[in-house]
Amino acid sequence: MIPQTFKEVIDLGDGRTISLETGKLAKQAHGSVVVQMGNAMLLCTVVSSYTPTTMDFFPLTLDYREKFAAAGLFPGGYFKREARPSSEEILVMRLVDRVLRPLFPKDYKFETQVMIQLMSHDDEVMPDALAGLAASAAIQLSDIPFETPISEARVARINGEFVLNPSREKLAEADMDIMVGASADSVMMVEGQMDECSEEEMAEAIKFAHEAIKVQCEAQTRLAEAFGKKETREYEVAETDEDLEKKIHEATYQKAYDIAKSGTSKKERSQAFSDLKDEVKAMFSEEELEEKGKMISGYFAAAHKNAVRDLTLKEGIRLDGRKTDEIRPIWCEVDYLPSTHGSAIFTRGETQALATVTLGTSREANQVDLPTQQGEETFYLHYNFPPFSTGEAYPIRGTSRREIGHGNLAQRALKGMIPADCPYTVRVVSEVLESNGSSSMATVCAGTMSLMDAGVQLKKPVSGIAMGLISDGENYAVLSDILGDEDHLGDMDFKVTGTEDGITACQMDIKIKGLSYEILVNALKQARAGRLHILEKLTETIPAPSQNVKAHSPKIITRRIPNEFIGALIGPGGKVIQELQKETKTEIVINEDPVTEEGIVEILGTQQEGIDKVLAKIDSITFKPEKGSVYEVKVIKILDFGAVVEYVDAPGNEVLLHISELAWERTNDVNDVVKMGDVIDVKYFGMDPKTRKEKVSRKAILPKPEGFKERAPRDNNRGRDNRGRDNRRDDRKPREKRD
Repeated sequence: MIPQTFKEVIDLGDGRTISLETGKLAKQAHGSVVVQMGNAMLLCTVVSSYTPTTMDFFPLTLDYREKFAAAGLFPGGYFKREARPSSEEILVMRLVDRVLRPLFPKDYKFETQVMIQLMSHDDEVMPDALAGLAASAAIQLSDIPFETPISEARVARINGEFVLNPSREKLAEADMDIMVGASADSVMMVEGQMDECSEEEMAEAIKFAHEAIKVQCEAQTRLAEAFGKKETREYEVAETDEDLEKKIHEATYQKAYDIAKSGTSKKERSQAFSDLKDEVKAMFSEEELEEKGKMISGYFAAAHKNAVRDLTLKEGIRLDGRKTDEIRPIWCEVDYLPSTHGSAIFTRGETQALATVTLGTSREANQVDLPTQQGEETFYLHYNFPPFSTGEAYPIRGTSRREIGHGNLAQRALKGMIPADCPYTVRVVSEVLESNGSSSMATVCAGTMSLMDAGVQLKKPVSGIAMGLISDGENYAVLSDILGDEDHLGDMDFKVTGTEDGITACQMDIKIKGLSYEILVNALKQARAGRLHILEKLTETIPAPSQNVKAHSPKIITRRIPNEFIGALIGPGGKVIQELQKETKTEIVINEDPVTEEGIVEILGTQQEGIDKVLAKIDSITFKPEKGSVYEVKVIKILDFGAVVEYVDAPGNEVLLHISELAWERTNDVNDVVKMGDVIDVKYFGMDPKTRKEKVSRKAILPKPEGFKERAPRDNNRGRDNRGRDNRRDDRKPREKRD
């Protein structure tokens, strides 16, 4: 018997709907929901332990997976089963995690796991836009403490109109693609890419998304009430001590304020705060530290945070002594690494990124093989954040989610500026060598310069800046080019990239409720001023892309050939193309245009001589003489009945010059007219209808000798074929059938 289910439907206003259903699947989870849009179905479950952990942080695991069976596909690879998450799945996990995590109680330290699975795919639906809604709805159906329902929505601008949760096909036409996470009251997260939009346009897109999210939050509340809203579970609340808090605040606030105002370096400032914390600990006995150590550390951190924030709000001074809109000193350098195809260093204050560029053929494209998306990227960026960049030592366990997220942001910032006719596959790698505030934006800046250094003809250079916000409800301060400490202590962390004409990408995490759009636009405008300042520093270092790639960089030439010649260029078992690559020291890649079915030949090599040899070979293979044209040929073989000649402009293309076409006079011996190696002119007549072979003639371009008489053509009526036999055969009567 199918159990009772509860369902809510969200109308998107254009004929499409999203449904939320619970009661049928995964009932042992603390909360479960199926979100459906079209034929796309996501199952989300949430479970939270009833036993607290000993960790100092909230142990939340957010997992998103796309099942290949959802799209009727088999997983790639040897084992044919889903394994570790793809980069695209990790990016969805980060989008949802960033909105959910702040809404759990700060003192909630219970292992919590949210799992989202794509169980059925629809080509018209992008499931990542539904993941946040699914996660929040599952939590609302549980007894886990959570502040308020949230949801996420994708907004694209297509032909000047905002569209909610478009299909991937329609998204390809958009000049703006952003994901917004919010509750009914407040926007909490924004991430996306744009085609040089303005700050006001971006704010309008966020407003549009927020209105849709409010409706989705109401639907979650109705579903929970219909299902039977569970009482929020009780858990052991962290102990508080107002007297202790007051004592630590009075002992440390002013000292922390003075340290923050001293304008020292990160290392000196960290040591000063560490010494102050030791002073606080010295105020208590070992027994008191053992009993209330965590509480003491928490109250000290609060006093520290308040002192730094108050300094900025009251005096407009920041931890390193800068004004709120001041950018740290910048220095840049290009062509630093001698063997790379392009390189650049970008250093801003205590943050440094070294970017490299590698150029290749379509064979080096990044393959995307997901249930929801198949294809390839010919421009991609990787970001590495080693422990030494922050003066730390800890185990390296593969590429972190943070590295994938930051790399994706920088890739989005730059990819719109790669010209459509760029013949290369381009890989940018950013090595973060120092970090104290927004290494992802340093990556954008270093990436821009390294691409220009490599000779990639960027449409426009791109710069990026990380911004912060501190607000006490009445007053606020927008901080340009934030430090790492300001990121942790502030109310908003937002990164904006763009050209001189507009924004290309953004990432925002908003930590305060009810942030007004006026403050948001003002913050974005201050970010623009900072971006342009940084952009000026980049263009001082390298004003424009190098006109040519470096001498040791590969040059790439693309040639299209008719489909019928692809096999000839490859040769049996790849023999022709392999020998050609070896001989010319080039890399040759052949793809087929899915529309025209032409062969697209990419030739990659460092020496122009080798590339020219490949082009000559292609010209030779694809050579088609035109009827009536005269060509220069070379005699390569003498036969009794003529000479085999090779087109001089297309070596390898041979044709028989028949003995009767050598001269007007009768030729008894081919050697009387031509010798091996002779270069002569011939006229091309196309296919001879009699021999069904190509016909060329030398005599046709020679003057006819005076008094020359052509031999009379052969009488076509002679011969055994015309003796009337056929007629007689036709006149025969059929034999009578035997009984």
